[in-house]
Amino acid sequence: MFEQTFVDGTQKTKKPFTILLSLGMQIGVIGILILIPLIYTQTLPNAQLKSMLLAPPPPPPPPPPPPPEKVVKVVKPVIKQFVANQLMAPRVIPKTINRIEESAPPPDTGVVGGVEGGAVGGVIGGVIGGVPPPPPPPKPKAPVGPQRIGGQVAEANLIRRIQPVYPPLAKSARVQGTVEFTATISKDGNIENLQLIRGHPLLVNAAKEAVLQWKYRPTMLNGSPVEVITDIIVNFTLSQ
Repeated sequence: MFEQTFVDGTQKTKKPFTILLSLGMQIGVIGILILIPLIYTQTLPNAQLKSMLLAPPPPPPPPPPPPPEKVVKVVKPVIKQFVANQLMAPRVIPKTINRIEESAPPPDTGVVGGVEGGAVGGVIGGVIGGVPPPPPPPKPKAPVGPQRIGGQVAEANLIRRIQPVYPPLAKSARVQGTVEFTATISKDGNIENLQLIRGHPLLVNAAKEAVLQWKYRPTMLNGSPVEVITDIIVNFTLSQ
């Protein structure tokens, strides 16, 4: 009977299948223990989680600066001696008494060039009867020599205009254009000192003969007629 209860130490009691099954069960138990905290996070302590996630509170602000000291101004009372134009007696006897001295008026010696007995509002070197009126302004001087004016101004004063005769030679040669002169208009309105500036030679003589017969209204300056210099342009066209 005793031989059946004891096991021989040399007999193999573990099989490979049993070892693998035991190892698998241990690994499964360890995996379950690791996954339980990851799945059920509500079971974690809230106080420890909040302390790990929240930042520490900021430091307290510095205390405010002390208020500035108030400067007390001492106002000395002003003692008024006159109230409603009446002299009042002081309530306290002053230590010093101010003396008021009036200076004597200057002697009446008069002024140099004055009138005996004087005159109100008089000045040194004045004249009897007041100040004389200022002299009248000088008249503007008349300009010396003829004055230049624009061609449009001179044309507005033109009284008589003689049209030039178109030269037959220039007409047959189909020549047209303008002839420009510079001239002096006398005080009577006549053409003087007529000078050619530019123009076609076939048209110059006809234009000159016509312009010398023109008559202008005298140009007035400060109420007096004056000589003026202006430019004169004569046009020649084949259609005229």
